[in-house]
Amino acid sequence: MTTPTVRASSIEEHLEATREARLQSYREFLRIPSISALPAHGPDVRRAAAWLADALRAAGVEHVAVEETAGPHPVVYGDSLRAAGAPTVLIYGHYDVQPVDPLDLWTSPPFEPVIDGDRILARGAADDKGQVHAHVMAAQAILATRDRFPVNVRYVFEGSEESGSEGLDWWLTEHRDRLAADVAIISDTGFFEGNLPAITVSLRGLMYAQIDVVGSTSDLHSGGYGGAVQNPANALATIIAALKGPDGRIRVPGFYDEVVALTEDERASLAALPFDEVAYRDSINLAALVGEAGYSTLERRATRPTLDVNGLWSGFQGEGTKTIIPAHAHAKVSCRLVADQDPRVIFERLRAFVEEIAPPGATVTVRDLGGGRPSLMRTDSPYARAAARALEATFGRVPVFTREGGSIPVAASFQSILGQPVVLLGFTQPHENAHAPNEWMDLRNYEGAIRTIVRTLEEIAQIDPDGVEQPGAGG
Repeated sequence: MTTPTVRASSIEEHLEATREARLQSYREFLRIPSISALPAHGPDVRRAAAWLADALRAAGVEHVAVEETAGPHPVVYGDSLRAAGAPTVLIYGHYDVQPVDPLDLWTSPPFEPVIDGDRILARGAADDKGQVHAHVMAAQAILATRDRFPVNVRYVFEGSEESGSEGLDWWLTEHRDRLAADVAIISDTGFFEGNLPAITVSLRGLMYAQIDVVGSTSDLHSGGYGGAVQNPANALATIIAALKGPDGRIRVPGFYDEVVALTEDERASLAALPFDEVAYRDSINLAALVGEAGYSTLERRATRPTLDVNGLWSGFQGEGTKTIIPAHAHAKVSCRLVADQDPRVIFERLRAFVEEIAPPGATVTVRDLGGGRPSLMRTDSPYARAAARALEATFGRVPVFTREGGSIPVAASFQSILGQPVVLLGFTQPHENAHAPNEWMDLRNYEGAIRTIVRTLEEIAQIDPDGVEQPGAGG
């Protein structure tokens, strides 16, 4: 395969010359409140999609389009397929963001980006607009200094990731042939503790449910009815208390049946990571860490399934007192899942168990609010090795292979629908407050991300169509 013609200016010179313009563009992107979970922000999500499409076109990417899915928010697609004989890389990120609550804990307005030292603060700065923007800037740098990419590239930027990726699998299925690629790169993860460069090799899946307990048609006076009727809040508390034991084990029958246990070598690899448990605990101001007995903190947070209550509401919550028996009580419950757990199967087992243990005197229902399957990637794939070489060349440290406790359902979709291997190449620092007030991105990581992306594509260009690295790869 031929090498792209390099113009007068190198990529590094281009990046240095455009640093301020790039930062201004980053800020513009962050100012759009693209909160996909809130219908009121639907127009903002579409405005962000249009902004991103324009940015890809300005970078020189071809066939850019904002395309509808089976859900409420569109996908932004673009490609550049001019590298004959070279591998094809599908690049994924998402341009939607989380809600900003609680607003009073933000030190600055969440959609007014603020530079604080080496950090930029705004909702989406890290998750995931910063990483999407880095990919666009990498494309701009390549096409401003060369006549084409070193590989063929397809971009898929989603607008519904933070609200369950509704409709995305339909879109992937409908466009399966058009999305053909040798590998999918997902930039929605981050570095390991201590800002150590990392490639993530597993993600947990997710099952999300809501438990509703309903008693009478309205709140009742606790003096006239207390002791004679079921209190839905008490009933819900009984249900929740029964879901887990004091050893941290989940009591839902069959919950662990499909769990793939770690091998001794895998446990040893996790144990060898430079993880400071005390610093991790202190960073979140806790006196102790707890979890499933028999497993380390790293194992519990990334390789074991969980069940957590995410929200509770019932009855009177105002100032003062109001002596009632509430008419209803509710809980949102999620489970993080590991290979080979199926979120639909886990939901059915949870529903059956809740119905079995529900106290009498109230109506209990369990609703499925969606989820996604877990993912497990190979550490020995040539594409993962290519990304590792690029990370080391940029950041000056050998990256670690680590496991993430979060969920990115599209990773499993790329594997199952498109049949593509996945490389999870993310750049955020740990504890960047994603999903929380004062989310931030380290600008040094952001700039390093751009350079790593360029190098990764160059490294992948050395892999032949059969997935074999050519002599001299990484040189």
